[in-house]
Amino acid sequence: MLLPIVQYGDPVLRQQCRQVAEVDAAIRELAQNMIETMVDANGVGLAAPQVGMDLQLAVIDVSHDPECVSFLKVNGKHAELAEIMPLIFINPKLEFGQEKEIDFEGCLSIEGIRYEVRRPAAVKATLEQLDGSTLVIETDGLLSRALQHEIDHLNGILFVDRLSAVGKVSVKNRLKRLLGN
Repeated sequence: MLLPIVQYGDPVLRQQCRQVAEVDAAIRELAQNMIETMVDANGVGLAAPQVGMDLQLAVIDVSHDPECVSFLKVNGKHAELAEIMPLIFINPKLEFGQEKEIDFEGCLSIEGIRYEVRRPAAVKATLEQLDGSTLVIETDGLLSRALQHEIDHLNGILFVDRLSAVGKVSVKNRLKRLLGN
């Protein structure tokens, strides 16, 4: 079932989301609906607050571009994107590499705005799965960026918060228009 995507200005996008304490049928259904919604919107990721739920749950699928990462390790072993996509996770933890890179980002909750964001190039993400297992993913490229972007959502942070001073000035009026100001 397609879910409505919450837009910029909705307070749920600024909330520190609650941990998922128990995975039940409702959480599983929400995750599947989030995948359908993300695919329908041509996104690579979607976090629960983007569909109005303040839960630490997100989905990512970057399998459309298998060359979008230069390395991928899952639980310490080399892996292929197709083995873990679509990725559904709860209660994530992130460790960042030292090297930074700049690339364009957009957001399904901030329609029509894309801008360059500087983020760590590589991450190590510890991601609880719906079946109770844990994946430790080490990666770079689009998957690293998508993980950081979606996990930011779970902490009430939007990509526009991470823009340079010049970037913030550049998008300020467009953000005001999205709020109807």
